Amino acid sequence: MRPSGSRRRRGPRTVRRGERRGSLRWSCLHCRHPDPLGQIQLQSLSIMEPDRWLGVELRHFLALEAVAREGSFGKAAIALGYTQSAVSQQIAMLERHVGQKLVERPGGPRPVSLTEAGRLLLTHAEAIAARVAAAQADLNALGDGEAGALRVGVFQSVGQRILPELMRRFVRQWPKVELTLTESADDRELFSLVERGELDLSFCDLPLEEGPFDAVELLRDPYVLVIPADSRLDHPSLREIAQLDLIGHKHCRTLVRVEAAFRQPLHYVFQSDHNQTVQALVAAGVGAALVPRMTMDEHDDTTRMVELPKLPPRMLAIAWHRDRYRTPVGRAFVETAQTVCAELQPQVLAA
Repeated sequence: MRPSGSRRRRGPRTVRRGERRGSLRWSCLHCRHPDPLGQIQLQSLSIMEPDRWLGVELRHFLALEAVAREGSFGKAAIALGYTQSAVSQQIAMLERHVGQKLVERPGGPRPVSLTEAGRLLLTHAEAIAARVAAAQADLNALGDGEAGALRVGVFQSVGQRILPELMRRFVRQWPKVELTLTESADDRELFSLVERGELDLSFCDLPLEEGPFDAVELLRDPYVLVIPADSRLDHPSLREIAQLDLIGHKHCRTLVRVEAAFRQPLHYVFQSDHNQTVQALVAAGVGAALVPRMTMDEHDDTTRMVELPKLPPRMLAIAWHRDRYRTPVGRAFVETAQTVCAELQPQVLAA
């Protein structure tokens, strides 16, 4: 029995699952004084419940990616090798876990689409899936050692001028390595493959695309104006070049910096990702080409090249995922590329 006037001492209050919302008075367990900030309103008791996000699985994210890409549950199921009902269940489970509607389901033949919440989550889902793929590639590379695989992204001018000598030296040093080359006209596509762990290295142009990338510069490739061999044009100014009908490459990020030097729009009559096509059209008199020197065949006597020292050069580099494990094989390939390009640089500048 308590003495008259005494108060029962109570320990800190515990909020139990199922209690109604209310307010708590925060007390310091060490000094037992009330918090001077006063009462804290509990907006939700979800903070005391098991975190629903812990139930999110990688397959849920992959299903969301597929639905966004394909525009229907049926096509997403085919792409993933699942049944349509399995994909629908995975999306429904993901929506329950995150507490948001992610996919609009209009019904009928109309394509499904992501809600604003779905689009936001998709950006994180893509990054998570890429990191998992990169982790898998890292562990495979670590287990393979010197007899593993190396996947490298290239584009056309690299394949013509750098790759033959680079391959000759590298294969001689690492004969057991399975080397796979992936070619693309657009290095942005190659950057995407590096980020997803589908490529270990990729040749690219500087500056780097935004993302988890590191790189080393290999060489500088000056821009030239390619004109027919019998053209009377000689030492044209940038203003004169801006008046010409031009032929160029479709996918060339460095061209943006070059075009900025003209301070006016350039007129392209044709754009192609094939170097031989560009040079052949110049020879036919269709227009002049504004391109990096290494993309053209300097031995083609139907055209000639005019130096353009006022334009910034293309800076060729080799890039990798900065957060991934760099294998000895990958480092050796980069070092060999640096050596080959250092030897090639004087030839490029003197051509």
